[in-house]
Amino acid sequence: MSCLIAAPCSGSGKTLLTLMLTALARRRGLSVQPFKVGPDYLDPQLLSAVAGRPCRNLDPLLCGEEWVRNCFRWHGSRADRVVVEGVMGLFDGRGSGSEGSSAAVAALLDLPVVLVVEASRQAGSLAALVRGFRDHGPPTVRLAGVVLNRVGSERHRTLLREALEAIAVPLLGVLPSHPALDLPSRHLGLLPPREVEDLESRQRIWAALAEEHLDLERLRPLLAPPQARSGEPDPILAALGANGSGAVAGNPVPPAPALPVAVAADAAFHFRYPEAEELLRACGLEPRPWSPLADEPLPAGSRAVLLPGGYPELHAGTLAAARRSLADLRGAVRGGLPVVAECGGLLLLGRRLEDAAGHSHAMAGLLPFAARRGASLSLGYRQMRSGADGLLVRRGELLSGHEFHRWQLQIAPGDTAADGGPLVAEREELWQVEGWGCPSRSEGWTASNVHASWIHLHWAGCSAIPRRLAASAGRAVPLPTSAASSSPPSPVPPRTANAGV
Repeated sequence: MSCLIAAPCSGSGKTLLTLMLTALARRRGLSVQPFKVGPDYLDPQLLSAVAGRPCRNLDPLLCGEEWVRNCFRWHGSRADRVVVEGVMGLFDGRGSGSEGSSAAVAALLDLPVVLVVEASRQAGSLAALVRGFRDHGPPTVRLAGVVLNRVGSERHRTLLREALEAIAVPLLGVLPSHPALDLPSRHLGLLPPREVEDLESRQRIWAALAEEHLDLERLRPLLAPPQARSGEPDPILAALGANGSGAVAGNPVPPAPALPVAVAADAAFHFRYPEAEELLRACGLEPRPWSPLADEPLPAGSRAVLLPGGYPELHAGTLAAARRSLADLRGAVRGGLPVVAECGGLLLLGRRLEDAAGHSHAMAGLLPFAARRGASLSLGYRQMRSGADGLLVRRGELLSGHEFHRWQLQIAPGDTAADGGPLVAEREELWQVEGWGCPSRSEGWTASNVHASWIHLHWAGCSAIPRRLAASAGRAVPLPTSAASSSPPSPVPPRTANAGV
């Protein structure tokens, strides 16, 4: 039986435990399928790198309960071991409730919970804390045991073990103090794996520490994969309404050969769910990586452009100097190619972007705003009702998404593009956004070929979107090679170090 690794709050060590168990299984030659509860991009990137296969998000609020069950069984049953990392505190969900929380996903999938507790400044009080999480509900939690973090000494460990014994809760291990367990992070979470220079050596240490400090005899059965169900379809095809032959509803004959789609993919743009590209392929499109940071031209023959979230604010100067990439992006929008931009991708379409030091840099100049760091973090699930027919949505549709950013927009209506030409033509406000603690507001831009918003969507929960994008890409005319694309890339100035957001 699999388990869900949770904690009383963020920063307790659940990511560390998940990484240690994954590294140990890989060291022993076993395949591991990682999962992450909730709308997260950074923990899953680390888990994917260590596991050697994509981490899958289990988010019933964005994707629905049926998707979560299908995704867990389908991918989990194809590995030797399964790890499921929770999100925030065990009962933290939408707003102040537990909807969409780690506890809710554990109940949905019938998983026992391993609770990771940061215990540095407590002894007997540990029993009260653990009993509270065990007995709180709904949803009801089946507590398999506790792993302790930041235990100061053998005496401290003995006190904590006796406290757990008093409430009949097993101690499954202790995370030791070690430099390899200090995970580097910045404003929105952990550093992505490409920026963790010693990741390979850390994995060896994580595996060794797991062998030494965890009760593997008790933990091993809690990493068992779920049983596959006979005839259960690939969740990607099921989400698209595919029949047994793989034909997708509304797109019965995928184009052949697949139509290329440029996907911004570099250190500035890397907040993507793996299902997005899988859904595009199932709809007859072929995602091709494109690096604005490297001032690359759009891939030849591109029929659409995806600009995912990431950290453009950390690379604003380099992006501003990427004249060829920005010119190709402007040409794509004005030439009618579908362009989808989320969060950090949205910032690339604006007039100017301030870095964390307050320096302003010119961006593509296609939307009438400048962006700078705001005073507060915009964070939480959102419900959006679309106000117009556009590239991805239709008037009156209700969708669920997630917002997570510090930068804010200063709108300049009636502005012109950076090169004096027109901005995105016929644009309208995309949708009305609401959420817990979030006043209702209009947000985003939509046009016949542009979708630009702060809101992250998980396409597995709104499968009409990849189908609509595929249909629009099928009608688009690839751009001819532009003068900007055929010229050498512009020189890139040295990157200025920026503070975190």
